[in-house]
Amino acid sequence: MKDNEKLQSQLEKLEEKFKDSGQDMSSYLDGLLYQRYLTYWDYIHLDTLLSLQVPKTHFPDEEIFIMYHQITELYFKLILHEQKQIVDDKSQDVEFFTEKVNRINSYYKALISSFSIMIRGMEREQFLKYRMALLPASGFQSAQFRMIEIYATPLHNLVHPDTRDQYGPDNSIEELYEQMYWKRGATDLATGEKTLTLKQFEYRYTPRFIRIANEVRGCTIYEKYQQLPADSKDNKALKEALRLLDVNANVNWNLMHMGSAHRYLNKGDKQIEATGGTNWKKYLPPSFQKIVFFPEVHTNEELNNWGKQWVDHIFNPEKINY
Repeated sequence: MKDNEKLQSQLEKLEEKFKDSGQDMSSYLDGLLYQRYLTYWDYIHLDTLLSLQVPKTHFPDEEIFIMYHQITELYFKLILHEQKQIVDDKSQDVEFFTEKVNRINSYYKALISSFSIMIRGMEREQFLKYRMALLPASGFQSAQFRMIEIYATPLHNLVHPDTRDQYGPDNSIEELYEQMYWKRGATDLATGEKTLTLKQFEYRYTPRFIRIANEVRGCTIYEKYQQLPADSKDNKALKEALRLLDVNANVNWNLMHMGSAHRYLNKGDKQIEATGGTNWKKYLPPSFQKIVFFPEVHTNEELNNWGKQWVDHIFNPEKINY
């Protein structure tokens, strides 16, 4: 009897759900009868996913290079998925906030540890050959990574350190965007000329970056933290999670990139240029860029020494719940 009552209740709820659709519930039930069973491979579009690795050369390790970057972009999408929930949340629930930041840290933890695939998982000789078929494409052109930065902190915190003190929250989004630190990584410092890599990237993504920056102005993750009540702002778990996120995104992730670049692009005293023409020795070191998403949660000493070494020692990993 209880099962019949439950079934009747479910049918009534379905009928209520579908009454405004223009079709009666019987039509939807017919659809369920005709619908084929869902399979794992159809649900995640497995065949499509496995067809997206299309090397430009015959070197086997190029496929590793492609897949690693595709996996990285999927992790970036997971990070953005959590960031958008923080930005959209109106509850000021510190537990919700902390949980989302911890999720982001778990994605960064996976990304940082996975970089050994890039550092030790390919033959250097193959890489130096097949990379010549990739010009001028570059990991510099990862738009999702720039979106992560835009969601995380106000644009004036992303201005190049040489001119950062000249800009602040009162400047327009357009003014701040033109001064983003990463643009100098693909600009000839002698001539001021932008590389083709940067020109392509800006043409493709500038409108989207500007739109997102305007949408999140005043409600980036850092600003959401600043707007919390005093007792919530002082929540130890949230502050440690934000501190760890800053270190993961702006120090340890960059240092792993540097390790990979040194592995493949250094040959004795000779520096091999990156595919996109980026000056990686000046662009990647976190101590040069000093990008900090959440300055308020760090000590002055940490900020002054930002990025000078791997900073696992700042944290007690047992206290962070990934």
